Amino acid sequence: MILGISLALIGLAALLTIVRLLRGPSAFDRLVASDVLAVISTAFLAVYSVQARTSFFMDVAIVNVILGFIGVVMIARFLIGGTK
Repeated sequence: MILGISLALIGLAALLTIVRLLRGPSAFDRLVASDVLAVISTAFLAVYSVQARTSFFMDVAIVNVILGFIGVVMIARFLIGGTK
């Protein structure tokens, strides 16, 4: 029951983050929202992995964190204008 409530709250947080992603006044606000969405999806995968009693989703969560971090760094460097 607790895991179900956790998944529902994570889903609500994802919906609110998607609203910020679509309505963000600047590109940096959208970038932060996409980073938060990556963290929320990782939290969802971790909680679901505990609920399903399998470690496969934890492996997916680790890959999700790595790709999310790399993506945010690349987009931030593009927005700042740095190529070095």
